[in-house]
Amino acid sequence: MTMDHDEIREALTAMRARDLPTHGGRTLAYVYDSGLASADAIGREALAAFASTNGLDPTAFPSLLQMENDLVGIAGRLVDAPAGFAGVVSSGGTESILLAVLAARDARPDVVAPRMVLPTTAHAAFHKAAHWLRVEPVLVDVDPVTKRADPEAMAAAIDERTVLVVASAPSYAHGVIDPVEPIAAAAAAAGVRCHVDACIGGWVLPHLRSTEPGQQAWTFAVDGVTSLSLDLHKYAYTPKGVSVLLHASADLRRTHLFASARWPGYTMLNTTAQSTKSGGPVAAAWAVVHHIGADRYTSLARDARTATLDLAAAVDGIPGLSVAAPPDSTLLSLVADDSCDVFTISDEMLERGWFVQPQMRLRDLPATLHLTFSAATAASSALIAADLAASTATAQASGPARSAPELVAMAAAIDPATLDESTFTALLGAAGLAGGDGQLVLPERMAPVNALLDALPPELREALLLGVIDRLARPTP
Repeated sequence: MTMDHDEIREALTAMRARDLPTHGGRTLAYVYDSGLASADAIGREALAAFASTNGLDPTAFPSLLQMENDLVGIAGRLVDAPAGFAGVVSSGGTESILLAVLAARDARPDVVAPRMVLPTTAHAAFHKAAHWLRVEPVLVDVDPVTKRADPEAMAAAIDERTVLVVASAPSYAHGVIDPVEPIAAAAAAAGVRCHVDACIGGWVLPHLRSTEPGQQAWTFAVDGVTSLSLDLHKYAYTPKGVSVLLHASADLRRTHLFASARWPGYTMLNTTAQSTKSGGPVAAAWAVVHHIGADRYTSLARDARTATLDLAAAVDGIPGLSVAAPPDSTLLSLVADDSCDVFTISDEMLERGWFVQPQMRLRDLPATLHLTFSAATAASSALIAADLAASTATAQASGPARSAPELVAMAAAIDPATLDESTFTALLGAAGLAGGDGQLVLPERMAPVNALLDALPPELREALLLGVIDRLARPTP
């Protein structure tokens, strides 16, 4: 069935109505809003203008190569990249991280069973890279108070099979910068690469240096840092689909480049995991970065940072809620005491028009509430604080969300390795999440579901959530 323009627009509008808002500062995860209508407009214009171009062959579309090289250069200057550095533009932080792990692994063909040393707060993209690339993750507990990586424990975890050591600037879960200097020094002493994941901080932290001279060192200015990732579709406020991976030299980059002439078609040459890739996101990023400019990025970064600090201070006055760790950037992590739980607070905030992200416990790290502040959020700090206080009070009145013990026992008895459709369907039914046709039905309030997942070990949590996404991502009848 064909649809005319008006029908398509109406259908798109109807589908979009259920989505979280991408502008206005009310979605405190996933999206980043500069509050600059002109930046959004030029980004959309460039995205559309270059949507049909293809970054597969830079000789066919030299404009894309020119824009990529320019973006890599701007990013490198932000993070003190040395002379001779090299980089690539990828589709996002996960792809940048995958490529960094690939480059480190393939630079050491002598290591039969490679490992990488990660703080437990390292982004889940490293676990994806570990799974896909068969690089064993060696997890090191962070300091339970500061939530920062423990450099002594990280150094002790390096062995002859280690090909990469990782630090975050900042960590997504808690918004703190790891002690990069001793971690990178330990990696260098062992002859191992060190990657700094600055996907979320790389475009904002440099713009805070002048007002926060005590900021921990984390860039290429730190001896031993060999690669660094930073996303433009976060605090550069560009449309989604653009990250940059930087290497301290072209030699370090070489092991994630790919070429194949072993077929009768064109010789495939790739700098990233993608082959065909639309030039739209690159052009949009180039346009937005040059439209906003360094001075305005500094202003936007300070706005987001001020909002973060203001809310952190306000949380000190909210009974039942506290800051998990003093924030180093524009991310805030909150923890609840025994009188309530972050899952109910999250539901209550959504009722009040705010999306805040619940994060589940891991080892000795408690469940937390994650808030990402962008420039557009700054004007709403007082309102967020008031709604957080009201949401926490409501959560305290109802008490912590808990799942029925028999449901937790039923779920805990499942072997993640053998979870099948019938077992998963039975669990959905017991949890009240199955419709009459056995399909998944998500509740409006997620606290009981999140409390159940929080009570389970990570491996089982992963298996159950894979079952959820499998049920959600199926063709429409």
